[in-house]
Amino acid sequence: MTVSTEKQILIEQRVTNEAKSIGAAYLLWFFVGCLGGHRFYLGRKGSGLAMLLLTVVGFVTSFIGVGLFLFLIVGIWALVDAFLIPGMVSEHKNKIRNELLQQAMLTGA
Repeated sequence: MTVSTEKQILIEQRVTNEAKSIGAAYLLWFFVGCLGGHRFYLGRKGSGLAMLLLTVVGFVTSFIGVGLFLFLIVGIWALVDAFLIPGMVSEHKNKIRNELLQQAMLTGA
């Protein structure tokens, strides 16, 4: 079963409207990247929470030296994320598109 051209256009409009912004993700990465802000924004709550917890635990344990190691891990992770953000945004768009296509096919094109 295929979806009509009109329905496909409507789906693409909704994908564009609901998609996350690469610019906003990079702003969050720049200002609160070590707290996982960009990951929360992109719907990756588990890894965002992991970054947040590593940073908080790193801050609390920084006086005994363990925290510096945790800061290094989060820093490297945030740096790698700078290259992964476009792919995460694209993945989010594809997820929205697939959900809308499934809805369109279930309700009849």
